[in-house]
Amino acid sequence: MKVIFLGTPAIAVPTLEALFADDFFEVVGVLCQPDRPKGRGNKVTPPAVKEALQRFDPEGKITLWQPEKLSKSPEIVEQMRAKNADAMVMVAFGQILKKDVLEMTPHGVINFHGSLLPKYRGAAPINWVIINGEKTTGVTTMRANAGVDTGDMLERIEFEIKSEWTAVDLAEHMSKAGAPLIISTLKGLADGSVKPIVQDDAEATYAPMLDKEMANIDWTWSARTIHNTVRGLVPWPGTVCQFRGTPLKVWQTKLVLDSLNIELDKDQKTPGTIINLNHKVYAVCGKNAEELIELCQVQPPGKPKIKAQDWANGVHLASNDCLVKA
Repeated sequence: MKVIFLGTPAIAVPTLEALFADDFFEVVGVLCQPDRPKGRGNKVTPPAVKEALQRFDPEGKITLWQPEKLSKSPEIVEQMRAKNADAMVMVAFGQILKKDVLEMTPHGVINFHGSLLPKYRGAAPINWVIINGEKTTGVTTMRANAGVDTGDMLERIEFEIKSEWTAVDLAEHMSKAGAPLIISTLKGLADGSVKPIVQDDAEATYAPMLDKEMANIDWTWSARTIHNTVRGLVPWPGTVCQFRGTPLKVWQTKLVLDSLNIELDKDQKTPGTIINLNHKVYAVCGKNAEELIELCQVQPPGKPKIKAQDWANGVHLASNDCLVKA
C-alpha cells in the first residue's frame, strides 16, 4: 500500500516509524510543518517528523513537503496527486485539509484522533480529558472529512488514564498505542475487514483550543480540580498563581488523601495558605478551605523549575504567606 504521511510533532513519529517497519507499506511522501525558531536562542529547528524521516531516508529519496499552508500551495497538491498513493495517514499535522486533498486517494485520509470519538472532538482532547478528570480515554482512527473530527470511525482502543499523568505523558502513551492501530486500520481497509462507523452527533462533546486565561489557579477550587488542571495544562500554557505579588508557575502537584487528618490553625483557614510541614509544601484549597494539595514543582519568574521544598526554603516562608489567583 502506497501511503503519504502527514504529521509534525513527536506524537506523530511512532506511526511513521511503524509504517517504515512494515513491508506492506511504501511511504511515498511526507508532509510536515515548516522548520520553526525554538528555545531561548530562537534557533530554527526542524519538526520531529522531519528528523525521523531523515533517519529512515538519509539519501532524501522520499519527497518531503513543508508548506506554510497546504491550502495555498496548489503545486504541492498536484505533486501529491502524482504519487498515486492508496491512502494518506494524518497524525497531528496541524493544518486543515480541503476537499481536493481529503478525496485524493482511494482510502481517503486516515486520521489518528486522541479520544474515544464522538467524545472530545476538537483541538485539545488530550488536555481536556485530564482537566475534566476522566478515568479512561483512547485513540480512534477515522476517515477525515471537512468537519471537525466528524468523519466515520474505523477502529479504536481504550485505556486507563493514570492519576499522575500529565498531558505530555498521555500524549506519549497515545502515540505508542495509536501506531499499531493505524497499521491495523490500513490493513483492514485493504482487505475489507474494517468497516466505517458513522458517529452519533448526539453523543459528541468538544475539546476546544487552550488559552492563557485557563492558566490561573483559583485556590477555592477543590484539590482534585487543581491537580487535574495542573496536569492538563502541561506543557502549555502551564498553571500560574501569585506569591508576594509576583507570578509563580505550578508545574506538579500531588493529591493528599489524608488531608483532613492535618489540623489547621485558625489563621490557616484561607484558600491558598502555604503550609511547610514534614519537608513537604502544601496549599490550603477548597471553597471552605477544608482541603490540602501538595506542591511538588514550581517555577519563580526568570528561574528554572525547582522542587517546591527548595523554593520554600529559599523564600523563607512566613506563617501568613498565601498563594492567590494571578
